[in-house]
Order: sequence, then C-alpha cells, then structure tokens
Amino acid sequence: MGTIIKNARIIAPGGKIILGNLKCEEGKIVSISQEELLPSEKDTIIDGKGSYLSPGFIDLHTHGAGGYDFMDGTVEAFLKIAEMHAKHGTTSLLPTTLTSTNEELYSTFDIYKKAKVENKNGSNFIGLHLEGPYFSFNQRGAQDPKYLRSPSPEEYTEILGSTEDIVRWSLAPELDGALDFGRELCRRNILPSIAHTDAIYEEAIEAYKVGFRHITHLYSGMSTITRRNAFRYAGVVEAAYMIDDMTVEIIADGVHLPKSLLQFVYKFKGPDKIALITDSMRGAGMPDGPSILGSVKDGQPVIIEDGVAKLPDRSAFAGSVATADRLVRTMIQVAEVPLVDAIKMMTETPAKIIGIDRDKGKISIGMDADLVLFDENINIKMTVVNGSVVYNDL
Repeated sequence: MGTIIKNARIIAPGGKIILGNLKCEEGKIVSISQEELLPSEKDTIIDGKGSYLSPGFIDLHTHGAGGYDFMDGTVEAFLKIAEMHAKHGTTSLLPTTLTSTNEELYSTFDIYKKAKVENKNGSNFIGLHLEGPYFSFNQRGAQDPKYLRSPSPEEYTEILGSTEDIVRWSLAPELDGALDFGRELCRRNILPSIAHTDAIYEEAIEAYKVGFRHITHLYSGMSTITRRNAFRYAGVVEAAYMIDDMTVEIIADGVHLPKSLLQFVYKFKGPDKIALITDSMRGAGMPDGPSILGSVKDGQPVIIEDGVAKLPDRSAFAGSVATADRLVRTMIQVAEVPLVDAIKMMTETPAKIIGIDRDKGKISIGMDADLVLFDENINIKMTVVNGSVVYNDL
C-alpha cells in the first residue's frame, strides 16, 4: 500500500519548485514526477490542491507545547507535545531538557524510551538535547540558577553511560573542564553546542577547535563585545560570524530577534548555516496567561503575553511559544527571506547539523517520507510522518 500526493507545488532540492506528484511506500519516497502517477488498487490518493509540498520541518530545540513539557515526567507529555508540533508541520524534533536534578534527568531518559515506542501520531523523536546544567551564571536566562555548575568527568560520564539517546548537549565552553567534556561528546558522536555563555572570542575559537561546531539560540544568553580591565573583547556573537563553518540556530518568532537581526543573521550566515528553532515551552499552541517553564512539579512560573513567555517580573523572556510554521512565516513575511531559503533553514540545514541528512530534510527518492503541505500563508494543511498522515486539514 502506498500514498500518492498529486497536484502539489513540490519544493525540490536546489530550491526548485515543480508542480507535480509524489508517491511514498513503506515510509520512503519512491517516485517524483511532473507526469501523472498511475495508482495501484491499494494506493491512497491525496489531492494537494496546488499547495506547497515541503520536506517535514525539523526542530532541533523544543521543550514542550500544548500545555506539556518534556520535563513533566510522563509519557503522555511526550506524546501530546509531538502531536501538537505535528499539527504545525514538524515531523522530527529533539526533546530538550532544562537544568534540573540528575534524578529528573534520568527519569526523562526512561520516559523518552517508552514514549518513542508509543509515538504513532506525532513528530518523530530523533534523540535528546540536553540544555545545561553547565552554564554561565551571568547568562543563565530563565535557567534555574540553583542547578548551574561546571562539568566534572565523574558526573557527565555517569550521565552519558545511562542512555544512548543523547545526540546534542548545550553548554558554556569557558567553564572549567568544558573543553575536555566537549572532546568526550565528540568521541561519542554527540554534538557539543555553545550556549548560555560568557566566553570571549578566543575561548570560542578554542571550543570550535575541539568540536563545538554549533551555537544555541544565537543572541540569546551569550556574550558580545565587552570590556575587561578597559580592554575590549569580542564575544560568542562575533565568533558566530567570524568562524565560517560555525552553524547557528535562531528563535525566529519575531520577538526574540527583531526584523533587523533576522536579516543580519541571514545575510552573513546564509541558509546553509542557519537552523530555525522554536525553543518552545509548554505554552506553544496555548492561550495567553500564567504558565510554567520546566516541569509541573519543579518548574518556574512564567507569563505568556505578546507572543512570548516572560519571567513574572518581565525582566527576561522565558522561552518561546512558537511553532515551526510561525518560524517559516516570520522569516518570509518579516525578514523578507525567499520561501525556499526559509524552508531550507527548517528542513535540510537542521538535518545536516544533527547528522540525519542521509534520510531526512529533502524531497528525493529514497528519503524518508516526512512531508508537509501548506498554503501561501504557511497554514499547515497536512503532515506526513514516515509515510503516514498524522494531521489533515485539507
């Protein structure tokens, strides 16, 4: 049994848009043609009605959605988050933790394994992203300061030994022991990412040399030009642009970064080096009002208003409430980026950053049938994960 999507504007590799038809079988794309594809008796036919057909969106950094957080400690939370993000075009995501006790962390590892097996109606889980606890106090943002510390081999070796599902770990490279930790992550094929950091440019360079090839939510929680003893030093923001091969991610919700910075990042890094991320907390897809950042049990109170989550005193943002379709829409309508580049930053580029680009991120024969149909305003009409329709609003 296969599925044919006909009459769609297919966003193909290289930025080409073709009006055509696509067929998938057993979770893979098996045919793409501008000519009519003849169905078998068992094939399902879907009329795209001229909508855009894109690779499924890939979110490398999300904490929750739909009133749930990955730190809630339940399989239900994982599944509901996956379903909510799928409604907004995300077909693959990295469940992301916050600074917490190690007990909470180990519980999250166990629940992830169970949820991955039970996840049939939402976005794929493609591994875990640990955000913290190895962060700079000054750049902690909404991370709970009581858990912040420097990495120790005894601790992180135990954590790494407790699961094989970690694919990314965000940390501040200037902390004592951080470079050795980065080397160990690379040895295990885990991506070390610079985050919540006060590092100066020279420290960022050293981090890059040992394998820190990515920067978490550029501009949020990181150093820029500073003075120390009257001398000026460049920071991580400047390193992001100076290191040509450094990839970055941005919260393109139109709030965390204004139009000018969205355009600046796009101009100087380009769509091949930028991933769009939601960094969403449980408030994504929910109405304005009080909410919680982190687990229901031990999280911090926040307020959702103005399209973003804020600390109660409104002194800082506390995560976004964005969904992937909003990111793409913002890049097109606010940052004035071409559609194909906005899609690339939500599909092919994040797939390359996390090392899954042999299977995901492009519409090509043999690739996973992770697909999304949307209209001119990036309203999601259908989401397909591994060849199965998980959301349909056609």
